Amino acid sequence: MSQPGPFRETDPDPDREPFAPGPVAGAPGDTSRRPGPAADVTVRTSDACVTTVEHDPIPDIAVGALPAGGEKATAPLSPPISRRRRAGILITLILGGLTALPPLSMDLYLPALPEIGGVMDTGAANVQLTLTACLLGLGLGQLITGPMSDQLGRRKPLIAGMICYIAASAACAFATSIEMLIVFRTIQGLAGAAGVVIARAIVRDMFDGLAMARFFSTLLLISGVAPILAPVVGGQLLRFTSWRGLFILLAVGGVVLVLIVVRLLPETLPPERRTSGGIGPALRDMRELCRDRFFLGHMLTCSFAFAALFAYVAASPFVVQELYGASPQTFSLLFMVNSMGLIAMSQVNGRILVGRVSLNAVIVVGLAIIGLASVALLLMTLGVFGEVGLLPLAVALFVLMSAMALVLPNSNSEALLRTPHVAGSASALLGAAQFFIGAVASPLVGVAGEDTAVPMAVVQLTTTVIAAVSFFVLCRPWQRNSPRKTADLP
Repeated sequence: MSQPGPFRETDPDPDREPFAPGPVAGAPGDTSRRPGPAADVTVRTSDACVTTVEHDPIPDIAVGALPAGGEKATAPLSPPISRRRRAGILITLILGGLTALPPLSMDLYLPALPEIGGVMDTGAANVQLTLTACLLGLGLGQLITGPMSDQLGRRKPLIAGMICYIAASAACAFATSIEMLIVFRTIQGLAGAAGVVIARAIVRDMFDGLAMARFFSTLLLISGVAPILAPVVGGQLLRFTSWRGLFILLAVGGVVLVLIVVRLLPETLPPERRTSGGIGPALRDMRELCRDRFFLGHMLTCSFAFAALFAYVAASPFVVQELYGASPQTFSLLFMVNSMGLIAMSQVNGRILVGRVSLNAVIVVGLAIIGLASVALLLMTLGVFGEVGLLPLAVALFVLMSAMALVLPNSNSEALLRTPHVAGSASALLGAAQFFIGAVASPLVGVAGEDTAVPMAVVQLTTTVIAAVSFFVLCRPWQRNSPRKTADLP
């Protein structure tokens, strides 16, 4: 019998959840699977959330399922279910921490970028290459680690990558030249990619349908704390230490996270669901994924929207501190406010919009808002409205950042819905494309020097337009029928 392909059958309406509510494994009348020692327990609820997590041995008891109408289960809540819910919260926090690695690695030292340029006697463009190097490493690392996790399971590649991340972060702290720092930042990105790509694959292992979109919004809430706290903590730490101390802090955080992963994160990909064959089949899987118009469209939409976001991340320290004369602490506070907008909108998306509004419609609205904010930024930086202060610019950046929460989690969910059997490879392609395109956009914001914010606005508007064109041309949101599936992978 041939193995099933990576693309799950979908309803004629792509926004409907692919799984109908059903009884919980082990419930009365379900003899297909009963949890035994070290079994993986699958739970289906009315919101199509499918969770598969290895548990310690639990009693073979009857568990009530939520009916489709949303009525309460007839069976009382049992201690094992309470344990599973606590375990679910813990896994959510762990995955949020892993997803927070990229923003932590990039945002913690943002207030120190001008200081690094002064210490190493180099310009803004060279300092921004340390951001580009980390992004390139994050992209390439995901292409390596994602398929590896499909073959070896999620835990082993994740732990190995985290250990390398710790070593690279410590090495950055002792860099003596800008070239050395760029090399170590590349290695740091390569290693840190394991956290973000495997976290996304674990979500695909555990969830499906609209539940996956909701969970991605929850992850965005948790990982969004990183860009809020990182520049603020970094700016305050610069009162007591140099930029080198910030990289030591990243290494310490990596040690804490890897210990938590080793102790508490379960394996979510059982051996029977793993792929085999080495690099050849992995490359073939990626090629087939890129041939899928729907997957490709959402991948490009995410990636170019992310590039607009990263243009802000790369340029804002110089725009706010050098062009407008703000202190590192003021910059950190502005960055915190913008990140709070991203978090708030992610919760609006996950708790209010998902399930009530078509995901495609939400993406369209998000792209429109980002486009309008980019146009406003370009007009302000060109001086069309005369000389504007920092406040109008900050408002436009706040709107742009907040609208990202309407595009990124929903496009990721739509793309991953079609890839249950190669979630690692699909997650790798999504992440690699985002970081590669972001890496290309990063140095472009500094091409005109530190005395203008026009390049930042031009890059943001250009990438937003490309994201919108990719979405409408390839995803075709006006078509209600789901796109044609690609042929199943062997």
